[in-house]
Amino acid sequence: MYDVNVESIRNRLACLPELAQALSAMTVSWTGSLMEGLAQERALHLAAEIATDVGHTLIDGFIMRDASSYEDIIEIIAGEGVLTEQVAIPLRQLVLLRKSLVQEYDQWPRSELHPLTAELPRVLMGFSDQVQAYLQQELI
Repeated sequence: MYDVNVESIRNRLACLPELAQALSAMTVSWTGSLMEGLAQERALHLAAEIATDVGHTLIDGFIMRDASSYEDIIEIIAGEGVLTEQVAIPLRQLVLLRKSLVQEYDQWPRSELHPLTAELPRVLMGFSDQVQAYLQQELI
């Protein structure tokens, strides 16, 4: 009935444990160096891309309403019961960072540890678990 690219979703979700580990390590040892700042930018960017790529694939595969923005992708999958609000709220905040990370990178405060960096390891693993549970439930 549904044509969901499960392999694409699983491949992207498979990136999350390493990303969560890197974000955790940054939080523990942050000194504000240029290398840490650049690594944090990339980790936040990858986290936002994975969340929106997976969300978009779910929306397409399960024929949910079309998203009008990156933020809307998270709204839709949360509204469809893929995510709990506990995971959706910080993901909305993450996706809002995307524009700064991709287009306004010259203004990004590289020496500062972003508040989401500490929270994202838990959120990303919750996102992965909830997406996989949704796939299991819907594709039986």
